[in-house]
Amino acid sequence: MAPSPSPDAPLAEREGDLLLRIAEEAVVDGLLGSPPRGRAVSTMPPALREPRGVFVTLSVNGRLNGCLGSMEGVEPLAHGTARHAWSAAFADPRLPALHAADYEALTIEVSVLSRLAPLPARSRPELLAQLRPDLDGVVVAAANRRALFLPAVWDQLPDPADFLDHLQAKAGFPPPRWPEGMRAWRFSAQRFTRRATEHPTLSGRV
Repeated sequence: MAPSPSPDAPLAEREGDLLLRIAEEAVVDGLLGSPPRGRAVSTMPPALREPRGVFVTLSVNGRLNGCLGSMEGVEPLAHGTARHAWSAAFADPRLPALHAADYEALTIEVSVLSRLAPLPARSRPELLAQLRPDLDGVVVAAANRRALFLPAVWDQLPDPADFLDHLQAKAGFPPPRWPEGMRAWRFSAQRFTRRATEHPTLSGRV
């Protein structure tokens, strides 16, 4: 029996392409009025059978239209990708549901997360000193609240202080407050992106 892939091992390009197809299938299922069909785990490459944290981000004409996922793997990566793609399209409470008319302008991004690694910091300056722009995804947590930024957020917030300000605000800790007992973790993410492909069934629904 072949050994299981490492939880932090990078995926091959073909595996990333398969995750994008799985995500797109789930979105199309939803646009056709169905839950995500999923694929049998037994048909997946070994790396996609392993539990991994994953987020799916959907953009229409370059504007965010949904982003949902899980920090830690609780199901096979292929299944998590399908589930979160469907939820990002139709169940992100912050953004409108995707419509068939949006499909031709849709971009799908799948971010596969590494394991969380603690960032030992007892103050805001200590945490800022450890952040690696463009590389780190970051999680902060305190008092039963937590928030996460994917590494892609550095594209919009390249300054570490701004990045941390917005992350704290997302968690409900407006800066410069540093809540008692606040903890932080870093992670990396492997990103796969593509435009939605033409789908004749959806074309008739626009």
